[in-house]
Amino acid sequence: MNIYTQKQRWKLLLLAAAMLIGLASLWYTNNLVSKLSEEERKKVQLWAEASRQLANISVDAGDISFSLMVLQDNNTVPAILTDAEGKIISHINLDTTKAQSNDYLLEVLQKMKSKHEPIEIEFANNQHNYIYYEDSKVLYQLRFYPYFQLGIIALFLLVSYLAFSTSRKAEQNQVWVGMAKETAHQLGTPLSSLMAWLEYLKASDSNPAHLAELEKDVNRLNTITERFSKIGSAPVLKKEDVNNVIENTISYVSTRASTKVAFKQNTAQSHQVFAPLNVPLFEWVLENIFKNAIDAMDGEGAITVTLIDQQQFVYIDIADTGKGIPKSKFKTVFKPGYTSKTRGWGLGLSLSKRIVEEYHNGHIFVKSSEPDKGTVFRIVLRK
Repeated sequence: MNIYTQKQRWKLLLLAAAMLIGLASLWYTNNLVSKLSEEERKKVQLWAEASRQLANISVDAGDISFSLMVLQDNNTVPAILTDAEGKIISHINLDTTKAQSNDYLLEVLQKMKSKHEPIEIEFANNQHNYIYYEDSKVLYQLRFYPYFQLGIIALFLLVSYLAFSTSRKAEQNQVWVGMAKETAHQLGTPLSSLMAWLEYLKASDSNPAHLAELEKDVNRLNTITERFSKIGSAPVLKKEDVNNVIENTISYVSTRASTKVAFKQNTAQSHQVFAPLNVPLFEWVLENIFKNAIDAMDGEGAITVTLIDQQQFVYIDIADTGKGIPKSKFKTVFKPGYTSKTRGWGLGLSLSKRIVEEYHNGHIFVKSSEPDKGTVFRIVLRK
């Protein structure tokens, strides 16, 4: 399991834990709301019974005193009393100013009818009245409180995650830049020694063909050292012939790849195509993509590079005949640590993306891919 997969698994586990906590909070609050709602209905029923008793002239003074106390005790649940025909008789716990308007009362009544079943009051003379009510303000607020709470928690987690990610990315960048520059520094000493030995061998009777190949590799080491030394610094971009850069990179990689890998360079233009490039860094991008393509083809297949010159942009499409990439992984392949190989750090495409987008103000992405047919990477450069 690679590093990226492990991180993704941990993120999913933390997300699942957060969802469980949120669902548990909603479940508990909903249960509490249901219980309070039932208590409020009982309170309204008790209020209805007190009203019935007060209307019954046979009730003695003690019962009347108790009923009055019950009626006065309901100061939270809004309610409206109507007769059998729906005419409003009285109301309680409504906005006293707005309640002077009959339209307002009718509007509130309709709202109450849609929320709760009415409570019927049956008097001794066979008269029927009805009490309609809605949730108290406390219950209403409590019903929406968990959603508000979850929103605040989600906002806090989002801000914390963004702050942590920014801080971690800055720290990773510092480590990456430090490692790159230290690598360049460490390569400098043996490289200088190799260059000195190369000059010594040139002065002797060594095989010129062998010396030429050795010189190519020494120059390559020098280029690699230069690449690492540029990491973290704004590179100098110059107008370069993109065709020429692609051709040189193909020439270098093809001589060191399997003979079963065929390279082809296509261009729709007969003229030179120029774009602002830092050649050592951009060649690094092409090499990384070529090497990934060779791995995807298991060392056997074809790599085709197509250059398209537009008015404002230059498009470079690199197609291989490898295993392909699942559509769900089109963006993931550029994440640091992601790799489909059992060995490797998974930094090649991540580094390529950084060089293209941060240093060349361009764009790189997976244009298309089909299982067992191949993948096409596209690089977009501004002219």
